[in-house]
Formats: sequence, C-alpha cells, structure tokens
Amino acid sequence: MNIFVSGGAGYIGSVYVEQALNAGHQVTVYDNLSEGHRSAIDPRAAFVQAELSDEARILESLTASKSEVIVHFAANALVGESMQNPGKYFGNNVGNGVKLLNAAVGAGVRKFVFSSTCATYGFPDKVPITEDTPQRPINPYGESKKMFESVLDWYQRLHGLEFVAFRYFNAAGASGRFGEHHRIETHLIPNVLKVALGQASQCEIYGTDYPTPDGTCIRDYIHIMDIAQAHLLAMEPGRKGFYNLGNGGGYSVREVIQMCEKISGKKIPAVEKPRRPGDPPRLVAAADKARNELGWNPKYPKLEEIVSTAWEWHVRHPNGYPD
Repeated sequence: MNIFVSGGAGYIGSVYVEQALNAGHQVTVYDNLSEGHRSAIDPRAAFVQAELSDEARILESLTASKSEVIVHFAANALVGESMQNPGKYFGNNVGNGVKLLNAAVGAGVRKFVFSSTCATYGFPDKVPITEDTPQRPINPYGESKKMFESVLDWYQRLHGLEFVAFRYFNAAGASGRFGEHHRIETHLIPNVLKVALGQASQCEIYGTDYPTPDGTCIRDYIHIMDIAQAHLLAMEPGRKGFYNLGNGGGYSVREVIQMCEKISGKKIPAVEKPRRPGDPPRLVAAADKARNELGWNPKYPKLEEIVSTAWEWHVRHPNGYPD
C-alpha cells in the first residue's frame, strides 16, 4: 500500500515507518522536524518537510504519493507544556489535525490510523482500563487527543473515512536502528538510562507513598515494535474503532530503575521527591479488544526486553540523533 505518515521522523513514527517498509509498503513521511530528526527517517521512505498547518501542501503530497492510508503521529505531547500553553495543543493537535483530515477527504484517502493516548482517560475509576472507561482528561494534551477522536468519528460518519485510534500507554524500547531521542525528555526509562550512561548524576522518584506494593507509581510499558505492529494490522479494510495498546500488567518506578541497573550493569542513584500533582497511582491497559479484533499479539511484553533494546540503542547513540 501507499502510506502517508505524519510525524514519521519522531520516536514512534520512525519505527513504524521502518516496519511498514520492511512489510513491503511504500511510505511518504511528512514532518516539519520541530520534534523529529532527519536521521530518524528510514532512507527508503520519501520525505516531505512541511508544516501540518499547510493543508494545500498536504493535499499535494497525498495526491502525488497516491496515498491510500494516513497514519497520523504528528502532535505536541508534553503534558506540562499543555498546562502552560493550551492554545498550542488545541491549535496543533486538533486544528492542524482537521486540516490533515480535510486533505485526506480531498485526496480520496479511505483509511486513517491515529496515534491517541491513555491520557484521554484521566483518573480512571478502575484498572485495568478498558476502551469504555469514561474519558475525563485532566490536562489540555489529553483533552486535545480526545477532541480529535470525536472529530474522527464525525468524519467517518459524514465522509466515510474509516479510522482506527490507538490509545497508547507508555511507549518504550527501540528497534535495531531507531530509538528514543526527545529534545525535552520526560519519559522514565531514557531518563534513568542517562544516569547509567554517565549523563546525569541521579534519577528522580516522584512519590513513594502511593497505594502500591513499593509505594511508587505503576505504569504499563509497551514496546515500540509492538505499537508499530498494531498500526500495520489496523490498516486492513474494515478494521475501525478505538483500541488500547498495553500489556495489561505494569511495573513500578522502582522496578524500572532496578531493571535499568540490571541491564546496564551500573548503579543508578535515585532521589525521592514529593508526588507530582495529577499522577494516578496505577495506569494499566486492558488490551483484549486489540488482541481479539485485530489479531494483535505483543512480541516483547517483558520489561527486561523493553529496557534491553532501549539500552542497546542508547549505548550506540549516547547523544541521540545528530540532527
């Protein structure tokens, strides 16, 4: 198939592009490189450097590439920044997303796969979290993703644009070639590994008095390769709707630090700090729907596999991507 990937120079997008190309698809990456990296784009893909706000350029690119499917990763995704600058998040994640949808309709694209987030749920009433758990976002980032999910539903009803929206939990790990390099890094695993690499003196644990076995927050980590696989499965005609992506388990902050020590062979000092406002004690996905309806079966569910691939990538790329 001919696939158009917005945000294909980013962390998740780069691995998806690699896997789509390996599966024999033709891929066009559309990215402004504000968050992504030029060297994170598989050289086998066509690349268009342009803004998501440029609807005419999107339409031109979709038409020229004869794209049949759009896989939409491009977004702003920093929770803290969204609280300080909500207009940026609603403008890009919703407003520019609508421009992408308009171009899709104009180009006759029939399938749209969306990178959503578990942040649409906010504080869940219960865990594991299922797709019918009430969505009550607690920040503009989560709200912007929830709003775009609603827009997608309307475009499917009114324009016949079939969509799948994936609500990720904690993406982690690396492929052999591509890994995690954010200009502002907020994710736990890469920040802990920075200590093992000698790039930081310590890591932080925010909150040690949660109602969990060791007092620290528990999160569901999912390997980046398993996320990519889900997106490939979603492209098949007739598959549509909302799906959680997670492993249905979860690991505490302390367990992640201990695994990073085990894999790296380095001692990783941790400093205990007060809770951050808005951190639920436990976020774990129920991903039975993706397994049953899409045939999705995670190949790397164990924390050891996730951390090992991340560590191997960071050792080879201690400073991340060069551009």
